[in-house]
Amino acid sequence: MFGKMGDMMGKLQEMKKKADEIKQKLDDTVLLVEGAGGDISIEITGNRKINSIIISPSLQHGDKAILEKELLNTLNKAIEQANTINEDEMKKAASGLLPGL
Repeated sequence: MFGKMGDMMGKLQEMKKKADEIKQKLDDTVLLVEGAGGDISIEITGNRKINSIIISPSLQHGDKAILEKELLNTLNKAIEQANTINEDEMKKAASGLLPGL
């Protein structure tokens, strides 16, 4: 009984260690996503934390509605790319720990 329990505890510790490694890797993975023809730049991590948003001065003095629309589009694009990286890393980790997935 304790042998199986010990094996399971070992697997759980291995999974926790792997999850921590993946989190760190995703924190260290930084994407620079541009929108509005390069007038908006967003830096986002693989864990979907936005580090910075840069808006070109030319957009800052234009139409507020256009700026909001372009910012929203660029943010969504950045989150989508971060999601893809995040999901890929999780799939790799799961297949290593749980063969057959």
